[in-house]
Amino acid sequence: MPPAAGMPDTLPLTPPISPSKLTPPRSARPLMRRDSLTARLTEARDLRCVTIQGPAGSAKTSTLVAWRQSLLALDYDVAWLSLAPEDDDPASFLDALLASLAAVDPSLAANAQLLAGRDNTPGAAEHCVISLVRTIAMHRRKLVLMFDDVHLLRDPRVLATLRWLLDYAPQQLHIALASRQPLPEPVSLSLARLEARGKAARFDLHDLRFSAQESARFLRDQLGAIAAHDASRLHELTDGWPAGLQLFALDLRAKQGGAYVPVHVRDAETFASYLEREVLVRLAPADLHLLTCLSACDRFCGALGAALLATPDAGPEIARRLAGLALDGLFLVRISDATGDRTWYRLHPLLRQVLQERAAMLPADDRHILHTTAWHWLAAHGLIEEAVGHAVRAGSADAAADMVEQAAIDRLKRGELSQLAALLRRLPAATIAGRFRLELAMAYLHMYAGEGDALEASLLRLHAWPESADTSGARRRYVLAVLRGGLALVRDDTDGVAALLPELHRPPPGADDFAFTARANILSWMHIYRGEYGEARQVIEDGAPCDGAPRGILLGRCMEGMTHAAQGDVLLAERIFRDVLAESEQQGRTYAGVAGMAAALLGEAQYELNDVDAAAQMLAARVDVLERIAIPDTVLRALQALSCAEWLAGRRAEALACLDRLERYARRRQTDRLLATAQWLRVRRHLEAGETDAAASVLRGLDALATRYRGATLSTAWEVRVCADLAATAMHLHHNDFDAALARLAPLHELSRAGGRWCRVAALHVLVAIAETGRHDAGAARAHLVEALRLGHRLGLVRSLLDVSPHVPAMMADIARDPSLDPVLGFYAQRLANEAGQDTMLAPGPAPSRPTALAALSERETEVLMLLTQAMPNKKIARVLNVSLDTVKYHLRNVYAKLGVGNRDEAVARLRETQAPRMH
Repeated sequence: MPPAAGMPDTLPLTPPISPSKLTPPRSARPLMRRDSLTARLTEARDLRCVTIQGPAGSAKTSTLVAWRQSLLALDYDVAWLSLAPEDDDPASFLDALLASLAAVDPSLAANAQLLAGRDNTPGAAEHCVISLVRTIAMHRRKLVLMFDDVHLLRDPRVLATLRWLLDYAPQQLHIALASRQPLPEPVSLSLARLEARGKAARFDLHDLRFSAQESARFLRDQLGAIAAHDASRLHELTDGWPAGLQLFALDLRAKQGGAYVPVHVRDAETFASYLEREVLVRLAPADLHLLTCLSACDRFCGALGAALLATPDAGPEIARRLAGLALDGLFLVRISDATGDRTWYRLHPLLRQVLQERAAMLPADDRHILHTTAWHWLAAHGLIEEAVGHAVRAGSADAAADMVEQAAIDRLKRGELSQLAALLRRLPAATIAGRFRLELAMAYLHMYAGEGDALEASLLRLHAWPESADTSGARRRYVLAVLRGGLALVRDDTDGVAALLPELHRPPPGADDFAFTARANILSWMHIYRGEYGEARQVIEDGAPCDGAPRGILLGRCMEGMTHAAQGDVLLAERIFRDVLAESEQQGRTYAGVAGMAAALLGEAQYELNDVDAAAQMLAARVDVLERIAIPDTVLRALQALSCAEWLAGRRAEALACLDRLERYARRRQTDRLLATAQWLRVRRHLEAGETDAAASVLRGLDALATRYRGATLSTAWEVRVCADLAATAMHLHHNDFDAALARLAPLHELSRAGGRWCRVAALHVLVAIAETGRHDAGAARAHLVEALRLGHRLGLVRSLLDVSPHVPAMMADIARDPSLDPVLGFYAQRLANEAGQDTMLAPGPAPSRPTALAALSERETEVLMLLTQAMPNKKIARVLNVSLDTVKYHLRNVYAKLGVGNRDEAVARLRETQAPRMH
């Protein structure tokens, strides 16, 4: 659609949060010192919450500003947020909150910003707050978060978010709330509980009113001089209400020494009456008309005022008039000097209310012209969010929709998802439903937020859309195919992407770059799981830089790293992920999704390279966020690696909790591959703990799940079958059923080789070696172990081999001493043994002493061995140790492997040989 008249062809993009919301308003005059009140507030600085409540004009904002200055002098961090009506929306409120914290320190909001605006599920806001407070808890400095105009918040979801912030705040976070009215539930309940515990303080109108001395000082500051009896009388008439005092000062200054009208001015109603009757009537008609027109805008500057008056060249003159009115104390507040050379103002709420009542009496055509002019001026200067609001108020929802349509693709390209969502929220729902491109933008938002059900519903509406000049033809079919591919990716379905290949491989002429880039990411993911790594890299190279945006390029590099990791070239992948993470974090919030994906993949690579602590730290800090915003594939990688890292570090409960989370996520998203992976890992953990019955129970469920995917190959569906085969193999080996294990491993090994899954191939060689050892075929076992070493050395693998079985470290230590082994592979085997804590000598030499072999036994394994010396059968050992028979068998296998023996008699003999020298 063509742009609205007078608008530029392309709309500049601006941050969604105005800088003026993140800094306190500036008075044209210095703040009057109120040492007593500021001192009382400063004494309360370490409480969880301080509330300042009073009507409009009671100096709440100036009190907060003065307190802020004193806190900064005490070396506190202070975040400021001036709330506006549009913030009474969960997504907008979170965006504004996080922007205020990011203005203090971008790292404070980094994790939570990944969640804000991208997830509309009921628990999303609480999840975001939890992520936020966890980050703040690691902040070394004390932080005060100040909210001004909290009374504008009424949405129960926003109030719940504020309550969570109060309830979950860590020790170093302190919150200040300024409101005209008492805060409703649930915030008031939290405040009452905090007050009862001595963790909150309340300041009300009684505290905010000026004392007689403060009133006199304020009037002298405003007027230069005033008789003591007049100051006392005005204090009495206003009861120390700051807005009333300011109004009388304004009136007296205008009268140049004339008498004031001795009426009580203590509330908004009498203020409005006095202002209208005694002050506004004496304003120059041109100034009164200017202010009446400006009351239509939340903020304004000289150039905007000139446009509203239809005198576009008068901007400098109107800017001077506004500065003069502010200096005269006419309830104009300067809010920012940040936009070029323009100074921005807003009207005090009391004055704006009076002026809006005047504006309401203007002819309807004049009011329409005001909003229309404001929208054109704001759009031309890149202030799209405000422009859209004025277009809607002007009754031009179609023009507002035009602006959003023009901005949508650029916002998507730059990853500005929450900004685009904020724009769409300003439009009437019926307007969105009536436009194909806006519905398309909503579908893209659902795709990138991982909202599969919402994306599917959008696709149904888009497919049902009647064809028109705007929506017909190949480009429409192509973009819908891309979105269906995105739905398949969100649902972890590579076969679903493969079914779309005929459409995705034929982009029509004129297809937009954004869709082409999205197509590249979807196809590359599918090719990775089909083992087609060259094709994956080619499609990334063709598609990632199409739009020229750094985000697309970085995402393409991240996907390229995935191809190398899938092939087993972990060292190269690790370097790529590290570079992408660093660059995407430098780009800021709009690249946070790429940063999260890179961090998850980097953590996985760090774990593979046995940098376990770094992997756990990397993933634990981000897994909450990734679970909300990442595709299932990334969530799987992160939780699997984190679980393994926690297990390896001895934090067993945390490791199993990760598997619980992965299962819950998989069931919620209906992604069977993720569920199968969690169950396979759970089988391994049960077996390692000797819990055979529990392992068998999980395996039965996994086998039932895998039967749905019989015949699947080289896809995410096949991975379900792989997990079942690996779990069954572990169970066969546990029961010494080595032939059954080999029967499972042979086809799995063949298909993994065909698909280029080289990490898995190396691990499978180790499993075959273990099975062949059990079958007493030492030659076959050695051949497979050597092949695993060749592959692992070429790829730089560590954990892929060590995690195969608890027996692997001892196997590596043993083969490292084989003088016939290639020295390079021997050194690699030795490094693997050392990485697992099985330290060996640096050169091949004699076998370790038997006391050293015994030292490798765990406490429970030593107990089992000592009971063997008493000729106890396995069942009796189980009763003595109060464990299951399977647990005894499990420990016996470990004892035999570590001592290098084949049965209980040899194990007892080895123990006696070891103890013999000590007896002489």
